[in-house]
Amino acid sequence: MKVTDHIKQANGKTLFTFEIIPPKKGNSIQQLYNNIDPLMEFNPPFIDVTTSREEYVYIEKQGLLDRKITRMRPGTVGICAAIKHKYDVDTVPHVLCGGFTKEETEYLLVDCHYLGLDNVMALRGDAMKHQKYFEAAKGGHLYAKDLVGQIQNLNTGKYLHDVMEVDDKADFCIGVAGYPEKHIEAPSLQTDLKRLKEKVDAGADYVVTQMFFDNQKYFDFVKVAREAGINVPIIPGIKPIAVKRHLQLLPQVFKIDLPEDLIEAVDACKDNKVVRQVGIEWAIKQTKELQASGVPVLHFYSMGKSDNIKAIASEIF
Repeated sequence: MKVTDHIKQANGKTLFTFEIIPPKKGNSIQQLYNNIDPLMEFNPPFIDVTTSREEYVYIEKQGLLDRKITRMRPGTVGICAAIKHKYDVDTVPHVLCGGFTKEETEYLLVDCHYLGLDNVMALRGDAMKHQKYFEAAKGGHLYAKDLVGQIQNLNTGKYLHDVMEVDDKADFCIGVAGYPEKHIEAPSLQTDLKRLKEKVDAGADYVVTQMFFDNQKYFDFVKVAREAGINVPIIPGIKPIAVKRHLQLLPQVFKIDLPEDLIEAVDACKDNKVVRQVGIEWAIKQTKELQASGVPVLHFYSMGKSDNIKAIASEIF
């Protein structure tokens, strides 16, 4: 079932969903199941599965370093199929511009269609570590709006190199990312909103936001998005702070602001066990206010751990 259909069927009730990261290659999928199992009691209608970009590794060969390209967390589509089969829940694979040609993207989408996956999350992806700015793969998309366009074309039976008259067309529900505090590369929030509007106009059906820790930033973002003509569901993304270094890491990586009250509370913690509890309590307060405002979904970034997400969800759902 499509994400948007789940929202409609909820009739105004706030849904619980979360996002997981594939295990590194060589690790068992059971580790993933162990973190999903405790969250299934909250009846998530769908689960997102991220996709990691390729990266370079250096292998010593005859005294010289040979640079090879690899993916440390492959298998997004396979994991989506496994979760769908095991838990009978819809899954949302993340599809990236970065590192993929248009043909590779088409093959991935065809596989999703074969497997009965009704939803995809279309993302540009980040620059590689050695790149100052994002660069598209040769023959790939530079912008997420173009990736959305390719997915929407497939929904109408238009493939890259031909139009096919078929009885069983894909009909993907397409999610995209939104940034309450603007994307790191955008010169202004207004410019960023224009880019988001372009993605929606290209065929995006819903938006999931980057994490934020001040609900007013989400409320303001939704208001200006609606004023800009963006009328699809806007799902808030929530991540509880878990360790003290998040005070430096999260603003640096995601270019977000942390509220002073939260900073002071984390600074006062004697160890990360206490920090984790502070993060849970802050997220409970956040999510209760968001739920009371009528958000369609509360979407949690689990980052491979579920104990703190379960503690939060137990207070909300």
